[in-house]
Amino acid sequence: MKEPDELPGPAESDYRSNSNPSRGGRSRALLLCSSQDLESLARTVYGEARGESFEGQVAVAAVVLNRVESGQFGSNIRDVIFQRNAFTAVRDGQYYMQPNEASYEAARAALNGWDPTNGALYYWNPAIATSRWVRTRTVTSSIGNHVFAV
Repeated sequence: MKEPDELPGPAESDYRSNSNPSRGGRSRALLLCSSQDLESLARTVYGEARGESFEGQVAVAAVVLNRVESGQFGSNIRDVIFQRNAFTAVRDGQYYMQPNEASYEAARAALNGWDPTNGALYYWNPAIATSRWVRTRTVTSSIGNHVFAV
């Protein structure tokens, strides 16, 4: 098993994560992740946040992982990503675009424990969000064009 500072590549089968307080990290339990899970997470990051800063991309990946850990949205990365209407990138097909290396790095950073969202389960772009429901959520952070909340 690789240590967190060795950031495993896409072919690695699992990751050990730990907290990184200087980057807003929090401790995660051992999260087993297949290369397919990493690919799915990177595709989601690319489809949802490719125009955002690296921190903003990590934040999107962290929301997926927070949802897995919560048990409210699915029991694994793919179930969370493919939950009906959960992610715009799946609905509009951007998920199927080839992710860039930054998307993989953002996914790895989240898998290694960096959560700049402070535990968020939701995010949206306030410039285009129309649902009143978002106003009922407690905001945990704002990064780039996204607001993150629980």
